[in-house]
Amino acid sequence: MDLILFYLFGGVTVLASLLVVGQRNAMYSVLLLIVSFVALAALYVLLDAPFTAVTQIIIYAGAIMVLFLFVVMLLNVQREEVGAASLITRFAGARRFGLLLSLALVLELGWALAKLGATRLPAEAVPALTSVGAIGQALFTDYAFAFEVTSILILVAMVGAVVIAGKEQA
Repeated sequence: MDLILFYLFGGVTVLASLLVVGQRNAMYSVLLLIVSFVALAALYVLLDAPFTAVTQIIIYAGAIMVLFLFVVMLLNVQREEVGAASLITRFAGARRFGLLLSLALVLELGWALAKLGATRLPAEAVPALTSVGAIGQALFTDYAFAFEVTSILILVAMVGAVVIAGKEQA
């Protein structure tokens, strides 16, 4: 049963992620990204990581996607009306560069997996944070700076979206 659920939620995640990129309407892309995040949270539940699943829903599907939704609505992004033939010729160089980067990523992943197979870490080498309290303690003591920098980065992105939208109306 777990294998069937894994393939179901994995398929939903991959399909929704591909549709995010393929949509011409930005609002549909945002909504499909939320579907992808929820399916990913279901995969975390199947992996017995309920805390990660809940934070996936709260942080990504909740806060970040609401931010994206407001940016899309604030900028009033219309449908993409570029023809398919002109789009392919217009971005031919970028497509080649993307293909080159994709091949480099596949080679790096293959190399990393080969190295990982040769040197396995024992389970005791990785510190386990089993409770929510321990995760919160580590987050707000050891990683407080990264947490605050992320908060400021999100705030700057929101202010930037408001400034860009304000220039269009003026």
